[in-house]
Amino acid sequence: MKRTVSQTIGFFGVAICAALSIAACQTVQTTQAGAVGVDRTQSFMVSAAAVNSSAVKAYQQVMADAQKKGQLNRDPAQLERVRAIASRLIANVNAFRSDAPGWKWEVNVITSPEVNAWCMPGGKIAVYTGLIDKLRITDDELAAVMGHEIAHALREHGRERASQTAAQSLAIGVVGAVLGIGAAGQDISQTILDVTFNLPNSRLHETEADRVGVELAARSAFDPHAAISLWQKMGSLGGSRPPQFLSTHPSADTRQKDLQVYADRVAPLYETARRGGR
Repeated sequence: MKRTVSQTIGFFGVAICAALSIAACQTVQTTQAGAVGVDRTQSFMVSAAAVNSSAVKAYQQVMADAQKKGQLNRDPAQLERVRAIASRLIANVNAFRSDAPGWKWEVNVITSPEVNAWCMPGGKIAVYTGLIDKLRITDDELAAVMGHEIAHALREHGRERASQTAAQSLAIGVVGAVLGIGAAGQDISQTILDVTFNLPNSRLHETEADRVGVELAARSAFDPHAAISLWQKMGSLGGSRPPQFLSTHPSADTRQKDLQVYADRVAPLYETARRGGR
């Protein structure tokens, strides 16, 4: 059956609205706002249990692979340092969510030249030796990195992105069925949805993690301003960076300005914690 342009647009709009209404079936306030005021509500269509279970399996696989290659926790002193910093940070996650202290946290170090660290949903952390060695990172700067990564887990950004992917797949499937197009015709739709939904949200996730991370560091008696010197060091590593509007990360200048504002805001928390009041 042939459709007019207006009918096609109408069907498209109905399909998208139906798909997205299903995707937004659960709206959650994942964390307390804290002093930095991160209070955005989030919508999920993937359960926390499913995401955390998948994270456990993925983490175990990564650790097993590193162990097989002789890259897991090779330097006891380095491992002790990383775990000690993580322990202080984890001790203060209850400032953002009451259930997080009970997560099954794991912290390991992988020997790799990659300048990287991450925290999977549910508190599964890895730090790469390239981050430590290439940046000659201080404890405060390492706390800034780990606080940022822990913030992603506290805010359930991984679950949010998984939900966005599921919503996009659902929207494409519904639109494809309504318009009678096959997989080949849907490829460009996926690209458009990625640009529309994922890039802005990813930049938002990075900003939220920066802000929550500096507060978490401050509450743990780490200087929140170390986040700024950290990103200055990252910039000194060189390499080309895409413009902000094409990147999943805020530009270096924008990021440092935002970090300065929020590091200043949580500085009193740092002074209190440093004096033993944490």
